[in-house]
Parts: sequence; structure tokens; C-alpha cells
Amino acid sequence: MDMTYYDHGTPAERWERAQMFFDAKDYAAAARVLGGLVEEVPEQTGPRLLLARAYYHSAQLRRAESELRVLVERDPVEHYARLMLGRTLERQGRHEEAGSHLRIASALAGDFERV
Repeated sequence: MDMTYYDHGTPAERWERAQMFFDAKDYAAAARVLGGLVEEVPEQTGPRLLLARAYYHSAQLRRAESELRVLVERDPVEHYARLMLGRTLERQGRHEEAGSHLRIASALAGDFERV
């Protein structure tokens, strides 16, 4: 498929297209659409979080980690980004580092029994 397909349309159309790819479990295609969208609107959390999830599900763990770190740095109490960062680090075998993010995510979710 031509790269222009992934970049075609308004940001709202590309967001919908990325969500359709993600829902269809075509995570690599979703990431292609979302990569350009995140460059265009870097301040928006939704596209960056979905990009990180697409990277995670397509085993592009370093890329997922990078996007999640941006989100956590920008908003340290973003529960889902913390949880995903912890899980991404776990999948990379970095369990000690993952543990701190998972504990923070649990506390943010109100799950104090796990903390």
C-alpha cells in the first residue's frame, strides 16, 4: 500500500482510520497512520497512547516505551500510560523498572492492596 494512503485525509479521518486498523488488529497499519498524526498533533494524548498500544501489540517495544515515557513525563498521573509502560518494560525483561510503574499505576487506580 502506498504511504499516501496512511497520510490521506483530515486528522479526524486519519484518527478514525487508525482506530479501525487497531480494532481489526492490524497494529502495524494503525501505527503507520498514527505516527504521522502524532507528529502533527504532538500535544494530544489520545493518538500518542493509541500509537504506543499499536507498537506494544506489534512487538515494537522500544517504540512503545518511548511514546509512553513522553506521556508519563507530560502527565505523571496518567494511569493507563503508567500501566502500559510497566507492561512494556516487563515484556522487555526489565522487571525491576517495570515494578515501580506498575505500583504507581495500581495506586492511581485506587488498588492499594497491590501497592
